[in-house]
Amino acid sequence: MAERQGGPPARSGTAERLPREHTLRRSADYLRCYRRGRRLRGSALRLHVAGNELGHPRLGITASRKVGKAVVRNRLKRRVREAYRRWPRRGELPAVDLVVHLEPAAAGTGFMELSGELEGLLERVARMGRE
Repeated sequence: MAERQGGPPARSGTAERLPREHTLRRSADYLRCYRRGRRLRGSALRLHVAGNELGHPRLGITASRKVGKAVVRNRLKRRVREAYRRWPRRGELPAVDLVVHLEPAAAGTGFMELSGELEGLLERVARMGRE
């Protein structure tokens, strides 16, 4: 086995992982967000927001084949998940289910641009929760 060269020591990463209960798992939850949720639109992604009774927000991510091949779609999903996880105001979100649907334009965006767009939409959701 190769030894790690430089950088901080390896960690298990479980403390930084998005908890399982904070992600959408069932297709019925996705469908409820699509059908009954409010839509917020950006250039690279669309955000569907529907209330839940759990007391905390949950995140789901979808991407059709129009976005790109599996490698591209999975990379974009990881970027969205990481941008959501890093967002410092995540605790201010109301109890909602969030489905981020990636548009074909997302394939050409970098992490910072995608993150900025997602954060802008999440700010709108946080404001909705305060009203």
